[in-house]
Amino acid sequence: MAAADLGSAEWERSKITSQDINLLKKLGISKKPDALRFPSEESYPTPPMEYRVSFVDHLIRGLSAPIHNFLRGLLFMYGLQLHHLTPNSILHISIFITLCESFLGVQPNWALWKRLFFCRHNGSANVAYNIGGIVICVRPDVEYFDVKFPDSVQGWRKKWLYIHEENHGDDEEEHPPIDVAARTTDLAEAKNHADTLALKLEQSEKARKEAEADAKKAKAEAATVEDLRKRLHEAESSLSERISEQSAREEAIIKRLASQSRRFVRKTGQEYELSDPENDPLLDALSLLEIHGDEARDGLAEAEAGLSRLYPYFFPKKEQPTPFLALAKCFNTAENLGLKLHQESLKVGVEGTIALIADSQQDVDWTKVGDTQKMETKRWQSLIKAAKPNSKKVLAYLGCKPTPAPSSSKPEVQ
Repeated sequence: MAAADLGSAEWERSKITSQDINLLKKLGISKKPDALRFPSEESYPTPPMEYRVSFVDHLIRGLSAPIHNFLRGLLFMYGLQLHHLTPNSILHISIFITLCESFLGVQPNWALWKRLFFCRHNGSANVAYNIGGIVICVRPDVEYFDVKFPDSVQGWRKKWLYIHEENHGDDEEEHPPIDVAARTTDLAEAKNHADTLALKLEQSEKARKEAEADAKKAKAEAATVEDLRKRLHEAESSLSERISEQSAREEAIIKRLASQSRRFVRKTGQEYELSDPENDPLLDALSLLEIHGDEARDGLAEAEAGLSRLYPYFFPKKEQPTPFLALAKCFNTAENLGLKLHQESLKVGVEGTIALIADSQQDVDWTKVGDTQKMETKRWQSLIKAAKPNSKKVLAYLGCKPTPAPSSSKPEVQ
């Protein structure tokens, strides 16, 4: 479809806003000096030398100058100008060029393009648009990327401007005509090449869908983990609330007990409350008395247990009194109970020694046995040391365990 067939009734004065200019600056499209020129008051495009007519919505969808050679070829093959294409058509071309160069690793291919896309007129049955009169669409019978495009771009035809493109001597008018015979001869090869690229595209689309499925699965798993984390957080919050409630109940009980403990009974039996319970030193004294009272109670229990164990040894023929006070008085006498028990032990030892000597049927001068005043200490120690092996045997026979501490000195008897 040639440009002359589309009419020229839609041009009007360009209405580019400052917001559009700021967007072009933000995207870096107008960084180069004189890269863009904005119309002044003209209502029909009159581009200066080395400039083309373009639109703001074309530029933000990937159009740049100098335009790509593949886009030059498309314009030549279809007999179009840039203003004949809609913004979404420009986006289709940009995506296709990126697909070929970055993913398939080939130059943009005309045969693959024809296999994927077709062109249709944009307009009513009687009028064909001059601006945006051609729409590039994906063929319905091919597998292609599910690209989301806006249904309509309002007011894009009114935002036209000029983009700079250097003249390299290969303008559209200077392109050589198509050689029909050459196209027919290379048609089979081109078809095979297009089939190969289409297969790569299908594989790429399949891989993309698999990756998308994996991403959805990972997202679902992440949602499950997030749900578990949320439930755990709710459980922690519920537990914290229960702990807070329990603490509040315990605090209330403590306050009630403290309130009850502030009451005292006079000797007359009458109750009264302290005038200033928070600062009254009597309460501090009672708390201290309670602490020491617990320690005294535990100490008395331990003392009663110890004295109960010692009572049969000191008073073997007496019955142990039940009150602790009476038990304590038994040990708190003027008589030295420890010395008395020691003397009794010595007495039993002496009597046992005499019994052993008598059992051996030896003649002993008993008048000299009790005379130990002239015995030397070293002599006494050596005799005790010599007697130990035999004393162990005798004690074992009697069912007694020998004490680990040796007794090598003379017994002192008062």
